[in-house]
Amino acid sequence: MGEKISIASCSGMSTLGLVGRATCNDLATENENILSICITATAADNDKFSELIKKYPILAINGCSDACVNKILKSKGVDVEKTINIDKIFEEKDLDTNDPSRLDDEGEKAVKKLKKIIITEIDLI
Repeated sequence: MGEKISIASCSGMSTLGLVGRATCNDLATENENILSICITATAADNDKFSELIKKYPILAINGCSDACVNKILKSKGVDVEKTINIDKIFEEKDLDTNDPSRLDDEGEKAVKKLKKIIITEIDLI
């Protein structure tokens, strides 16, 4: 992965939103070429994120099929490079979490699995 990429995750108050936020934060902290976009600040027209969403390719990470991340970015005139839906990954990989505000052991396992999947998807962009 040579070029910078932005990742924008669901920030919904659900277990899927928590796993998405934790995963994106970890990836951005661990990789200098990955930038985490705050989708809530983007929706609120924060100047920093309004500029950032137009600067680098974006991987949208939705918690569910409602695809809020994609909808918010589309409303800002931004096309995403790729989309991941956490709910589908959870279903395919038989992952689960129990708490929308704290990661338990199952949540940490889900974050580790999701990080690997996202890195693979980024390498394909």
